[in-house]
This record gives sequence, structure tokens and C-alpha cells, in this order.
Amino acid sequence: MTTAIAMSANKSGLTQMDESELIGVLQSSLYPGASIPSIKMVLGYCRAAGLDPMQKPAHIVPMWDSKAGSMRDVVMPGIGLYRTQAARSGQYAGVTDPEFGPDVTEKIGGVDITFPKWCRVVVKRALPSGQIVEFAATEFWKENYAVKGGKDKSIAPNAMWQKRPYGQIAKCAEAQALRKAFPEFGAAPTADEMEGKEFEQAERVVTGEVVTEPKFYPAEDFAKNLPKWRELIESGRKTGAQIVAMVNSKAPLTDEQTDTLLAIKVKADDGVMSEEEIAAARAREIAEANQ
Repeated sequence: MTTAIAMSANKSGLTQMDESELIGVLQSSLYPGASIPSIKMVLGYCRAAGLDPMQKPAHIVPMWDSKAGSMRDVVMPGIGLYRTQAARSGQYAGVTDPEFGPDVTEKIGGVDITFPKWCRVVVKRALPSGQIVEFAATEFWKENYAVKGGKDKSIAPNAMWQKRPYGQIAKCAEAQALRKAFPEFGAAPTADEMEGKEFEQAERVVTGEVVTEPKFYPAEDFAKNLPKWRELIESGRKTGAQIVAMVNSKAPLTDEQTDTLLAIKVKADDGVMSEEEIAAARAREIAEANQ
């Protein structure tokens, strides 16, 4: 049986390429310098979501893991993926040019930088009724900028946010507006929004010693929400990968929880949703989002 990765490779013209060769191509082109395990995470993400890895829909984002005391690679969607999904929906009606707030000049972490206080972007969606609805998002620069981080705990903006203070915050505002306009595509933050952030840790006391551990998604909340998530996936309104990304943006899932969600499949008589079923699912999603 042809795997999702092989199918994606076929679409890209890589008909004779196996997974090891694909990893080599990605490592030397789209993800230069990335480790093989990190690239395998990208391929797993693309396989679960039915995406073409050669289109680079996901990014490898290094994040500081305070428990491990080192950087850790995390796979996250890029804003290009949200733009593509919106365009393919047939309901994308455009986006405004970013509107910036007043310039602010400050010394942050020993670095002098001028940045816009905020940025506002509006995404337009054409509903099935023909009505054009606007979804606005305003993001503040100081709440979004990526820090140099690492074990030195520097709060200075990283090189990209120093070089492109307007372009980076504009992408963050657009990503938020796209999520508001097209909630069915997932709620996971993009790589631009999460770069430089740190894994949150919880603390517990064991025999008088403070021990840090990850805040995993609570088992009771997972059991409570699983029926709702199952219905979303089986109806085709969301994929398992989208649900996983959405939940991970709040608290990390365990491997068992992730496997449970990714194992759920779309329910359909012939295994394929018709255009009418997809349209109906999108209409339900819009109605719920506007409640």
C-alpha cells in the first residue's frame, strides 16, 4: 500500500524516492542543519495531516526545555500552511495590508530596537450565503517577539525580530486572523509565533525536594473531550493532526493520547467525503464559531 509520504513524493515528482532518500533531500534543502530525528518528526506530522513535505507546510522550531537544560526541536505549522488552506477552501476573500501602531524605541536585553507597538490584520471570508465577514486580529509586538533565550535567559529579540520587527509581527497578526476566520483548520500557533518561547514546566514536591515535570494534558479532561474530538474527526471537520496541534498548544499530550487521536478515521460509506458533505461540515464549523 502506498504511504502518505510516498503519495506526497509522487505529487512532487519524486516517484522513485524512498523515505531515507527523502530525509536526505529535506536535510540538505528545506531543513539544512536539522537532525534526522527532527526531520522524521516533520514527515510524521505531514503523514498524519496528509500534507506534502516538499511544500514545507511545517517548520522545525528550536525551543528551550528548562527541564532538560537544552534546546529541543518542535514541529509547528508555518503561516504558509494556513494561507494555503484558506485559499483552497474556496471561501477566502482576501486580507488587508497590516496596520501598525506607533513606533516605540526601547533597550531590551541590552539591545536598542525600534518596533511597532501593535499590528492589526483583517482576513475576509465569504460565507455560503454570499456574505463577506471580516475577522480582525491585533497583536502586540512585546507579547510576541522571539527572544534569544537559551540557558543565558536573554530577553533580547533574536536576530530575525531585530532585522524584521514589522514583518514578523505582521505574520503573527495574520496567523491569528486566519485562525479566527477559518477555525476548522486548527488552533495551533505558527512557528513565527512560538520561536524563542520556552516549554512550561509544572512543579511537584517529593519528600521535600522540588521536582520539575511537564504539564501534560490532564487525563480526565482528555477523557471528557475525546467524544467531541472523535465526532469532529469522524465527520471530516478536523483531522487528528489538527486536534493534536490544537491541544498541544495548551498543554502537551502524552504519546498514548496522541496515538489515540491519530488513530481516529473519517466515517463515510465509501471512506471518502463528498463535496456536499465537506461543505456541510464547513457550514457547521462556521455556525459554531460564530455562536
